[in-house]
Amino acid sequence: MNKLNRILLVGFLALSTGCGTVQSIIKSTFPYTANLIVAAGSKTDQTLVATSSASSFDQIFGNQSGTDYIKEVRVASARLDASNPSSQSLSVFKSVKIFLVNGSGSEVMIASRNDVGENIGNNLVLDIDNSRFIDDYIKGSNVRIRMEYVLRNNLATDFSVRAAISFSSVPNTK
Repeated sequence: MNKLNRILLVGFLALSTGCGTVQSIIKSTFPYTANLIVAAGSKTDQTLVATSSASSFDQIFGNQSGTDYIKEVRVASARLDASNPSSQSLSVFKSVKIFLVNGSGSEVMIASRNDVGENIGNNLVLDIDNSRFIDDYIKGSNVRIRMEYVLRNNLATDFSVRAAISFSSVPNTK
């Protein structure tokens, strides 16, 4: 088989496997992000809540069926970043828990940090819980992130926290 025939064969095989395989390979890891508001005047040493819609790569680019090509979804990493102002220290938190909420209101805790340091800076890597599959939470059209937090210090102004959660999956070959 000459070189041209090999190239044509590889090209044919690539096209014949379809978009599903390509998407499942691309989606082996994928992020969701949400911007959460921490309100000024919130009480310290009390559990407070902030909730926001989460957006993914698929939602941003209009691919609503992208999750059809994946299965066995688990949390790979979770991180919080101060976003407005970006210089805000996250040491204002004593503890943080992140929950994934699906369209029907069911939720699962996916990450937490119970011992936020007083000198942490403006980003915080959370401890993840990847002990279960969370396909039922990701494969919806209305994914939300809920953050439970306890403040260490009072806040003079509102600030935004960007939650970035990465998930891992395997291809769903149907």
